[in-house]
Amino acid sequence: MKHILKYLKRLMMAFLLCLGFIVISNHLVRRAAKSKTYASTSKIPKQKVGLLLGTVKILPNGRLNLYYKYRIDAAVALYEAKKIEYILVSGDNGKTNYDEPSTFKDDLIKKGIPENRIYLDYAGFRTLDSVIRAKAIFGLSSFIVISQKFHNDRAIYLAKRHDIQAIGFNAKDVTGRYGFKTRMREYLAKTKAVVDILLNVKPKFLGKKIEIG
Repeated sequence: MKHILKYLKRLMMAFLLCLGFIVISNHLVRRAAKSKTYASTSKIPKQKVGLLLGTVKILPNGRLNLYYKYRIDAAVALYEAKKIEYILVSGDNGKTNYDEPSTFKDDLIKKGIPENRIYLDYAGFRTLDSVIRAKAIFGLSSFIVISQKFHNDRAIYLAKRHDIQAIGFNAKDVTGRYGFKTRMREYLAKTKAVVDILLNVKPKFLGKKIEIG
């Protein structure tokens, strides 16, 4: 019985340490992004480039992913307000039949964004990759991140840790069951971002430099 109690105490201690690390990590990420995200095109400072973070367009149930739709809308709003000159779409193109950046590009063009104002990063497999590659490949030391606020906070934290001056434009968030599940996962995503910084994790790919504009 004593051995069982000792094991349970250790298990509880490990759980509390993990929980504490999650809480601290989320606090660090949110603090790094404090006062650096905007919901209005009239208030956000102008930047040359908006970094549009990718996501899947169609959900497994066949419905349109509202996170995708609202990010498209946000990027178009920024461009039409003349707060950005170019849009850098960064997403996953790890499979031949899956191409987030090109899908975003097609829909941005349909919304009236000129093709020559859109650049694609096909190796934005994770937010960390997207942020670091924006600097390492596309030469950006500052930009506007375009995604939902919870995602922008994480991207801004990663940018700050890599000496990038980033601010965020918050696309409309998603409510309901799907939005709740995403926000729950975000607690772990923010924790993973802090771990990546501590371990100095690098992007999966780098490559040749590309000049925007």
